Amino acid sequence: MARVGLTTERLTRAGAELADEVGFDRVTVSALARRFDVKVASLYSHLKNSQDLKTKIALLALEELADRGAAALAGRAGKDALTAFANVYRDYAREHPGRYAAAQLRLDPETAAISAGGKHAQMTRAILRGYDLTEPDQTHAVRLLGSVFHGYVSLEMGGGFSHSTPDTQETWSWTLDALDTLLRNWPAT
Repeated sequence: MARVGLTTERLTRAGAELADEVGFDRVTVSALARRFDVKVASLYSHLKNSQDLKTKIALLALEELADRGAAALAGRAGKDALTAFANVYRDYAREHPGRYAAAQLRLDPETAAISAGGKHAQMTRAILRGYDLTEPDQTHAVRLLGSVFHGYVSLEMGGGFSHSTPDTQETWSWTLDALDTLLRNWPAT
């Protein structure tokens, strides 16, 4: 009777919630079964194994981030777009630390191709069109932005900035100003 209503989507969302609560690395099919008070075998008609669950959580997180990113970018350009997009990543990591970690999961090429990961790159390239970058500089800039956003968020979430001043929000704003200045003055190759 406890199995009634279990679907792959419901299990994926519950797994994402679990990841936010206990950490993505601690998400397993067993832990999810305990959450629903069912036997692990009851979940195998919806999930292959713990890696399958983690992949589904990663896909959900990438989709959620893409949706937030698209909404944040609507009608924005230049530094305004850059800041809005960067804040999506930072805010998402703060609200959903386990899902954010899931979004970093390395996916096999076939799964990556159907994921929302490509949307993230497209949105970043849309922002960069406002800076008039051409290839290969645009690809370098996509990688730079991803590295800075992820690096800052990871260090901040891990407590790397918690023992010094100024406030992390001030440094975040300074970082985004520096990126904007760099992109506006990017040297032509």
